[in-house]
Amino acid sequence: MACPSGDKVGEGFFPYLTASAAALLLLLVAGILLIVFRGAWPALHTFGLAFLFETVWNPVADVYGAAPAILGTIITSLLALALAGPLGVGTAIFLSELAPLWLRKPASFVVELLAAVPSIVYGLWGLFVLAPIMRTVVGAWLEKNLGFLPMFQGPSIGVGVLTASVVLTIVILPTITAISREVMRAVPSELREGMYALGATRWEVISRVVLPNSRTGILGALLLALGRAIGEAMAVTMVIGNANAIPTSFLAPAQTAASQIVNEFPEAFDLHLSSLFLLGLVLLVITLVINASAVWLVYRTNQNAGGALIRHER
Repeated sequence: MACPSGDKVGEGFFPYLTASAAALLLLLVAGILLIVFRGAWPALHTFGLAFLFETVWNPVADVYGAAPAILGTIITSLLALALAGPLGVGTAIFLSELAPLWLRKPASFVVELLAAVPSIVYGLWGLFVLAPIMRTVVGAWLEKNLGFLPMFQGPSIGVGVLTASVVLTIVILPTITAISREVMRAVPSELREGMYALGATRWEVISRVVLPNSRTGILGALLLALGRAIGEAMAVTMVIGNANAIPTSFLAPAQTAASQIVNEFPEAFDLHLSSLFLLGLVLLVITLVINASAVWLVYRTNQNAGGALIRHER
C-alpha cells in the first residue's frame, strides 16, 4: 500500500492549522472582552447607562461620569482624521502617480519610517515644540481673528484639543498614506493606459480611474487610522491638558478616555478602578461601531457600483 506523499499530508493538515489559528484569535478577543467586562461590571451595575451621560468624575465621592472623556475622544479623533485624511490621500496620490521614480522609494521609506516612531516621541515633540507654537502663534491668531466662533474662543494656553488633534494627525498620517499608496498601486495599469490612449490627462486618469477603484481601500485606511486615533494614549495625554470638562473650544484643555485611563489607573481601586474598566469597555464598543460602519459602507459602495454596472450594460 502506497504511503501518502508529504504534499498530500500537508494539504490535509493545513486547513486545520489555519482554522486553529483563526479560532485562537477569536478566543483571544473574547478573553479580552470578558476580562474588561468583568472588571467593568461593578461600575456598570452601579451607574448603568447614566455613566455615558454624566459629566461629574469625582473619585472622592465615588461618582463617575464618562461624558467629557467620550466627547473629548470623539472630537480629537474626528478632527485629526479631517486634517490627516486629505493630506494622507494627497501624499499617496503623489507617491503612486506623480512623483519621479528617483523620489518614490526614498519618500515612501520616510513615510513608513514615521509609522515606526513611538507615540511617546510624538508626545514629547508636541509638548516641547508644538505646544509653544500653538500658544504664541496659531492659538493667538485663531483667538484674535476667529474668536467670534465658539470653537475658537477662550485663552490659548498651548495644550488642548487642537494641539492633541495635530499630534494625532501626525501619528495617523503614515497609516493613511502607506495603505492608500499600496491600494492605488494595485489598480491595474491597463486601466490607466486605456484612459491615456483615449486622450485623458493625468488628472482625469487619477480622478476617474485611480480614485474610484481605490475608494474601498482608502476608506479602510481612514477607518484604521480613526481606530488608531481613538486608542492613542501617551501622545495625547502629554498635550491635551487632561481637564475633566466637556470641550467647548478647540483651544480649551480636555481629556480622552485613553488619557484618563493612563492618568488614573495606577492609583485606582474598587469602584474607581471598575469605572476605568467601564471606560475601556466603552472604547471597545466605539471601535466595534466603527468597524460595523465600515462594513456597511463598503457593502453599500459595492452594491451601488454593481447596480450602476448592470444599468450601464442594459
